[in-house]
Amino acid sequence: MYSYTDFDERFVRARIDEFRGQVARRLDGSLTEDEFKPLRLMNGLYLQLHAYMLRVAIPYGTLNARQMRQLAYIADRWDKGYGHFTTRQNIQFNWPKLHDVPAMLDALADVHMHAIQTSGNCIRNVTAGHFAGATPDEVEDPRITAELIRQWSTDHPEFAYLPRKFKVAVTGSDKDRAVLRFHDIGLRLRKVADEIGYEVVIGGGMGRTPMIGKTVRDFLPKKDLLAYLEAILRTYNLSGRRDNKYKARIKILVHETGLEELKARIDENFAQQKRVLPDVAPDVVARIAGDFLDPVFKTDPVQQLTFSPALQAFIDTNVTPHKRADHVSVTISTKATGATPGDVTSGQLLVLGDLAERFGYDELRISHEQNVILPHVHRNDLPAVYEKLQLAGLATANVGLISDIIACPGMDYCALATARSIPIAQQIGETFADLDAQHDIGPLKIKISGCINACGHHHVGHIGILGLDRAGVESYQLTLGGDGTEEATIGTRTGPGFAYDEVVPAVERLIKAYLALRHGPEETFLAAYRRLGIAPFRAALYEVRDAAA
Repeated sequence: MYSYTDFDERFVRARIDEFRGQVARRLDGSLTEDEFKPLRLMNGLYLQLHAYMLRVAIPYGTLNARQMRQLAYIADRWDKGYGHFTTRQNIQFNWPKLHDVPAMLDALADVHMHAIQTSGNCIRNVTAGHFAGATPDEVEDPRITAELIRQWSTDHPEFAYLPRKFKVAVTGSDKDRAVLRFHDIGLRLRKVADEIGYEVVIGGGMGRTPMIGKTVRDFLPKKDLLAYLEAILRTYNLSGRRDNKYKARIKILVHETGLEELKARIDENFAQQKRVLPDVAPDVVARIAGDFLDPVFKTDPVQQLTFSPALQAFIDTNVTPHKRADHVSVTISTKATGATPGDVTSGQLLVLGDLAERFGYDELRISHEQNVILPHVHRNDLPAVYEKLQLAGLATANVGLISDIIACPGMDYCALATARSIPIAQQIGETFADLDAQHDIGPLKIKISGCINACGHHHVGHIGILGLDRAGVESYQLTLGGDGTEEATIGTRTGPGFAYDEVVPAVERLIKAYLALRHGPEETFLAAYRRLGIAPFRAALYEVRDAAA
């Protein structure tokens, strides 16, 4: 796990001191809100519907027990006793007072955390697969690359004011756990012969114009990574639209310019960058890699344990194979029945920190699906981990099932939202609360966004739900067949939208149709949809409603 150097410490503290002065000038009226806005955004501070919101970076989703406990302290000391994990692997505090924010940033810096580049038109927090370093199918731990990019991109003077925000993701295997093709840049580690390099994907994104990223380099040597990233960013910075923020993302540049023409521009810039930028030095990569070495794993013989039905159900859904046969990765759902997806109380944060310290080699991960992972747990410790999760209300055995919903904050918090997301997620969770029924339905990803910006990733939901404002009334569009994995697919809209109170019955009709149409319990919802197409599901959605009308 990366820890601050002396430079990092000086840089972050200087930024906090600078922002403390800016906050003071805002509070005494020397700065207007318009003048203050770009300054606060540089420090992860948003103004939401009811209060400020501070977004804290968790680079590539990795943190330790001390950091998790500090987040609990911040939640209690300056917020309302909880934090909200996001689809960018970050955490948000929704209720800080402006005058307290510099103190919150100081508390973060005490444990090597910050809020830099979690907002604004810059390179945002770099994400990675949440089982990085633990899964058996990786070419290499992608966090090494993500940390290299973090160091290169932090406060990069040329890329601090891009046409729009810019998101980068890295995955270490053919299995995409980072939604790679829906990022501005996606990097997939590959091994060709004896050389490790990258497949480079550009131009992915969601929002009002969802697009699947396109491969611009099949194989880029590791030594060329930073020069090639500079070339992409420079090309985008010079050519990206600045006259219309809705068309300012690199995906629009790819679409309007064409991949081959844009690739030629990138290659021209790359040739220039290669003349002025040195190769990525192996000793630099080795030094970073030294911060991501495996822990000293326990080697106790695996006991032949008899699990309770509840623990076995938890293992079936929430436990993932590890690269070591005597260990597993444990995913901790934040989606208990009736819960707000991604919300975790300060007490639960403390429990998570304790579990990491006692059973997880002092390491935790945040996933883009708003869950928390203990990446390294010895199999013998599963009963003890489960017992403590039960006591904390964190043992819901629903990872990957219908109630493991991604949802943005929606109109409950967000100033951009046009509809509610959280209540819809809660109602679906309550409707399908029976875990036996959820296991019978099988793997199914529902994703909900409260506006066209798609922070809830609805475009890649097996069932996607998008809330919109139609003449002052909430209307929810449903999409089917989306997929954020290596088989990237944008969901297809089913037809006219549904009123707020029609959404859950509509989802129930979809599930009923799927159960009737599937080829046995082994066929997942997504597989059945791909086999059958949209027609039978659309009929189930609208024929009932039309008949009632």
